[in-house]
Amino acid sequence: MAVRKNFTYSDMDLWLNQRQVTEIECLVPDLTGVARGKILPRTKFTDERGMRMPEAVLGMTVTGNYPTSDVAYFRAISQTDRDMVLRPDPSTITVVPWALDPTAQVIHDCYFSDGSLVDFAPRSVLRRVLKLYADKGWSPSVGPELEFYLTARNNDPDLPLRSPIGRSGRAETSRQIYSIDAVNEFDPLFEDIYDFCDRMQLDVDTLIHEIGAGQFGIDLLSCEPLTMADNVFFFKRTLREAALKHNMYATFMAKPLADEPGSAMHVHQGVTDSRTGMNLFSTPEGAPSPAFYHYIGGLQRYMPAAMALAAPYVNSYRRIVRHTTAPINVQWGLDNRTVGFRVPESTPQERKVENRVIGADANPYLAFAVTLACGYLGMIEEVEPSPMTVGSAHALDFELPQGLPQALHLLRAEDKLREVLGERFVDVYAAIKDQEHLEFMTVISPWEREHLLLHV
Repeated sequence: MAVRKNFTYSDMDLWLNQRQVTEIECLVPDLTGVARGKILPRTKFTDERGMRMPEAVLGMTVTGNYPTSDVAYFRAISQTDRDMVLRPDPSTITVVPWALDPTAQVIHDCYFSDGSLVDFAPRSVLRRVLKLYADKGWSPSVGPELEFYLTARNNDPDLPLRSPIGRSGRAETSRQIYSIDAVNEFDPLFEDIYDFCDRMQLDVDTLIHEIGAGQFGIDLLSCEPLTMADNVFFFKRTLREAALKHNMYATFMAKPLADEPGSAMHVHQGVTDSRTGMNLFSTPEGAPSPAFYHYIGGLQRYMPAAMALAAPYVNSYRRIVRHTTAPINVQWGLDNRTVGFRVPESTPQERKVENRVIGADANPYLAFAVTLACGYLGMIEEVEPSPMTVGSAHALDFELPQGLPQALHLLRAEDKLREVLGERFVDVYAAIKDQEHLEFMTVISPWEREHLLLHV
């Protein structure tokens, strides 16, 4: 989305007047990345400059339930079901291009009654990490490559997903990586996506067909992390709406189809000196700098403990398996897509690190916050990376957690990450994920019925 520096409430009112907007979708990204909030008539939105919502809205599982017995959770979330005060961020105002009447959407920040930010809100967590960078005179940027699947409508969750019908009248059954014709099968949908993004001023870049049948990827142009998180939040919403218009689903599940590769959100990240604009990852002579190596060292050291945010659901770990397109360890390498942290070929001023561990199902605010937190800790602590991996890393040992319970244990135990991300945030987040895993364990899968029912 176009960055509107110093965009004020008055600027926002003028923007709304110019477009004759009649109602506003007031949005808050929750911990799962779902858009919560209220729809207000224009007059009420202008008069009140915000709204109230229960604090517990930020403490729900993806199923809409709450932890019931976690002590740390109830130290963070009020048991009296108190309200948060929500204030719009004028820089995020944009149209809702699929709405029938002139409608706008704007992201809100969450505040306690004393005026302080709600520290376990996703935007607040990312702001907290970005302040650490700002205090050092550093300016991080991120550029995600976001993968997703298109599927036929699926009204029964007990049935496997199927590829959608393209304009040829046939469903895709084979892998068509980088195929232009396979992308053109869904040309009417992608024309709508680009049109919607253009009207919202979302800066989307390259569209490609990924490896899986019905799997696609889109790049978003690099920018400041909070703006980029807003962009990804808006883009996911936009893509789902466009797909529904064409009688399809779009999904960012990490592993929606059993026999196809999972979907990632590869995050390219760089850091510049705020004063000079020079790339912190390069020396004046153009060589990789100590900060570059320390950043990678921080990713290697702390990313296993951050996996509960980068791979936030039980389904996420179905993607992290050997000999697929996903990494299973924290190795790094130059232009090597088998490792967790890839360094693309680039000029010294464009030198970046690509985190390939993060799933497409991750909340973008939390994903950017945690990968930047790992790199920050690496630079502050001067963590040295392991030797660069030259060959394939797929056959090397697992270095990432292989399930949500293990990931949550590592997150809770890593004091440095807890300090950077916020103690209360980690307590709330971990309690929610514990509850989600508990709910998942009450479900009996078809595999269990097929192989255990009559054989054990």
